[in-house]
Amino acid sequence: MTNTLKLSKKELKEFLDSKVDQYNHPRFIESDPIQIPHQFSKKEDIEIAGFLTATIAWGNRKSIINNAHKMMQLLEQSPYDFVSNHQESDLEKLNNFVHRTFNGQDFIQFIKSLNHIYNNHNGLEALFSANIKGHSLQPAIHQFKTHFFEINHLPRTQKHVGDPLKNSAAKRINMYLRWMVRQDQNGVDFGIWKHISPSVLSCPLDVHSGNVARKLGLLKRKQNDGKALAELDNALRKLDPDDPVKYDFALFGLGVFEGF
Repeated sequence: MTNTLKLSKKELKEFLDSKVDQYNHPRFIESDPIQIPHQFSKKEDIEIAGFLTATIAWGNRKSIINNAHKMMQLLEQSPYDFVSNHQESDLEKLNNFVHRTFNGQDFIQFIKSLNHIYNNHNGLEALFSANIKGHSLQPAIHQFKTHFFEINHLPRTQKHVGDPLKNSAAKRINMYLRWMVRQDQNGVDFGIWKHISPSVLSCPLDVHSGNVARKLGLLKRKQNDGKALAELDNALRKLDPDDPVKYDFALFGLGVFEGF
């Protein structure tokens, strides 16, 4: 178990704020999967490219970025147009795609489910913003998953969308929501979803951010699960109630770039 650093709340906030300033910078984009949606300017292209990229964002970052580029090429660099207007025959070329356990069949299912969401639920932003409960987006993620798979689907594909009500930290969707919702003055996160307050976002919790959070005394729970996410949310909201997930930059940067 890592030793916890003993810092006062003021010292901790100052330290983390300095790390946010360091990493919440356009330079961050060059080495991060967020570069994929940054290739687009249309809202729907950004949100679909972001969603698909976040879905495969586990493992080696270089391989995530390379495979997300391949996804966009397969969608003819027009993800929204492809999702909206594809014919069944257009989906065949997606069959050979693979990133770890996410395969071509999963990719095809995601395109069909996204089409369903834009046609029947007014799109991704409307669906997430309709189901916020209290001060948390986690119930909205659960509802999103329910609607995403309410059409005929392969049972295997469900594992690629986390469910907070099953105690998942839903790291990849929480990262995606940060990208879409957070009003970033530095141009890393997009902030194109205006109907959700950044105050209800949750920090993407993975091995890096979890280990750093424990070392800083922000998190005691050992597993990186839904309960740990709630504990970390609580700690980060005390440091900045309006923009708690800006600290993802600090926790991630300290863990990945500094081996903290």
